[in-house]
Amino acid sequence: MPETLLARADGIINSAVGDALVTGFDLSEKVHPVDEQWLDELAKGLAEQAWLSLDLSARLPAGLLAALRNEVTILHKSEAMSRAGIGRGADLVKDSSVRRDKIAWLEGFSEPQACLFSFLDQLRKGLNQRLFLGLKRFEAHYATYQSGDFYRRHVDSFRGRASRMISLVLYLNEDWGLEDGGELQLFSSGNECSPAGLVRPEAGRAVLFLSEEVPHEVLPANRTRYSIACWFRQDEVPLPL
Repeated sequence: MPETLLARADGIINSAVGDALVTGFDLSEKVHPVDEQWLDELAKGLAEQAWLSLDLSARLPAGLLAALRNEVTILHKSEAMSRAGIGRGADLVKDSSVRRDKIAWLEGFSEPQACLFSFLDQLRKGLNQRLFLGLKRFEAHYATYQSGDFYRRHVDSFRGRASRMISLVLYLNEDWGLEDGGELQLFSSGNECSPAGLVRPEAGRAVLFLSEEVPHEVLPANRTRYSIACWFRQDEVPLPL
């Protein structure tokens, strides 16, 4: 198996400082089956208002959020993350006036990532059964926003592309205060002038929304902000956004 991005990043830190960050994850508590009633509530919330804020702290195995935060910290400190752009392939544009975050795609090879993927796949199947969206797969990346970084208002998928259908953002930041900024601001598709919600990026907090329906933006952060963005998709292979 080829060396993963995370392994390369950990090696860089180890060479530089002589003691890599701890990457092991003792998963004593496996991912339990996702609660059916909870899935019913998620599907109802998406159908009625197109987005909802969740607390996943108690629904993920103990220690998983800390392990994921440790991984993205390794990637960030080793400068293994790439400047994010808009679009894909030949259409990819990197415009710092629109977004300034850096990303690294999750590969699923580490134990924390595999554990998260197990949870996300249960979520995919559960939402599929209830909303009949034909979700075939998901993709996810780490995102880092340094002080002053932002992402202007946008939608995650253009209508009719049959690609990203449901978006999920999971936050990994401990002790995040009001003064730290970096909130996710959401708008309704029928009224993009007035915010419909504001979510602080605290560890364990997540936001679930319809990718084509909900405009949103990341407000400027005042300290380094870590998150995972995930998209549940209808296509079997990547297509342009």
